[in-house]
Amino acid sequence: MASRNFLCFHHGKLILPFTTTKFIPSSKRPLKNLSFSSISCSLNTPQPTIEPKSQLGSPPNVIKILEERGLIESVTYENLRLACSDQTAGPLKVYCGFDPTAESLHLGNLLGLIVLSWFQRCGHKAVALIGGATGRIGDPSGKSQERPELDLISLEKNIVGIMDTINKILSKNANLGSQENSNFVILNNYDWWKEVRLLDFLKQVGRYARVGSMMSKESVKKRLESEQGMSYTEFTYQLLQGYDFLYLFKNENVSVQIGGSDQWGNITAGTELIRKILQAEGAYGLTFPLLLKSDGTKFGKSEDGAIWLSPSMLSPYKFYQYFFSVPDADVVRFLKILTFLSMEEINELESAMTRPGYVPNTAQQRLAEEVTRFVHGADGLNEALKATEALRPGSETKLDWKTIEGIAEDVPSCSLPYNQVVNLSIVDLSVCSGLVESKSAARRLLKQGGLYLNNNRVDNESKRIEAEDIVDGKVLLLSAGKKNKIFAGDLCIFLYLMLCNMLTCSEHF
Repeated sequence: MASRNFLCFHHGKLILPFTTTKFIPSSKRPLKNLSFSSISCSLNTPQPTIEPKSQLGSPPNVIKILEERGLIESVTYENLRLACSDQTAGPLKVYCGFDPTAESLHLGNLLGLIVLSWFQRCGHKAVALIGGATGRIGDPSGKSQERPELDLISLEKNIVGIMDTINKILSKNANLGSQENSNFVILNNYDWWKEVRLLDFLKQVGRYARVGSMMSKESVKKRLESEQGMSYTEFTYQLLQGYDFLYLFKNENVSVQIGGSDQWGNITAGTELIRKILQAEGAYGLTFPLLLKSDGTKFGKSEDGAIWLSPSMLSPYKFYQYFFSVPDADVVRFLKILTFLSMEEINELESAMTRPGYVPNTAQQRLAEEVTRFVHGADGLNEALKATEALRPGSETKLDWKTIEGIAEDVPSCSLPYNQVVNLSIVDLSVCSGLVESKSAARRLLKQGGLYLNNNRVDNESKRIEAEDIVDGKVLLLSAGKKNKIFAGDLCIFLYLMLCNMLTCSEHF
């Protein structure tokens, strides 16, 4: 049966570091303003369950885990596997870069945080690098045209938002209480780029870069062949990212850079600079596959746009619902790459999908729960589950204004004056709110048992709205079938007062 839902409201200086080999831990450097600084983070949160340790009690090899779960596309050197198991050398430092092109990270960035988290869980240290400098240039990888330039206020706002998201997510894997021993750190490459002079950079970095090699990068070739071409600014991006790796390798003891498969050219630019300029070995690159659906299309877009990781841009409820609706053809692979469930449990879920009596969407529900918990924490997951239950027709969950307020932006809604709603027939309200197109459709839906008021099935065509039906005197929930809901009501107690007289009863959302 088709479904719909509706709400009725009432109402110090740095230069190129080629002359020193001194390592200065990030914890010893003074912290600057959050928007353009490096911060180190840890929380006393319980250590999440990880893959079982080896028989000798040593941490599991993270490369083996990533391979098993389909999270490795390419590595620069195969001996990275040995480096991950070398207990005498201590934990590796692994970094992933995030350019602040928006106020929030999106689903395309999630795999980077997942892979960093696996390194954390296997005893290594994660470094999240915010591109406060490179974000001003724009990475041409995968882009058909140059990114629009960000003003400094927007850039600073984006940096703060992304730092906050990364801190909350990577903190879940922090297993030590002191900043000096934290297993992750967030850095900003503007800290070392802000004093670099062009002539110094050309002399000390540019002379080692081969133009032929730079032009052979896939991201560059595609843009050079396009009608728009490529600016010199974007052409230099791979050198900037390559130098970031060199700086982190020399000054922060970072030996591994990870990124999506489209970052291979930028990553190898860094390993080449380290080899040529520092004449050092031990720098590794690792890429993971891009997040694609089984049909080859990008995973991370919805009808409303990007799937953001920040709750201020996409509610935990809507985030949860996105994963709950993943097709069966994709759900097992996503359980492997987007969750930390053991392979045994994932294989059992896959096997259960083929057995008689399998409840549809059971695997999707587990996927949605695990990913929502990872991104939004236990509170975010509880919020999503509570909202999901509250919006389920026939649900015994008691509706309250707080629950509805948290999801009001995520479902179709409409505003109607209070005195117009009270004593209005349920049939007329269904049409007036836009839940159904006609009175005959409303009556047909009612007879089929698919019309709900505040999650209670309506079986009487003569039902009229009473004051007691308006939840907390502010809102009504109309539902048609299992999914479609519309909230409608009088917003006179909100800032929408000026709009009340302008809204028409037939307005659709």
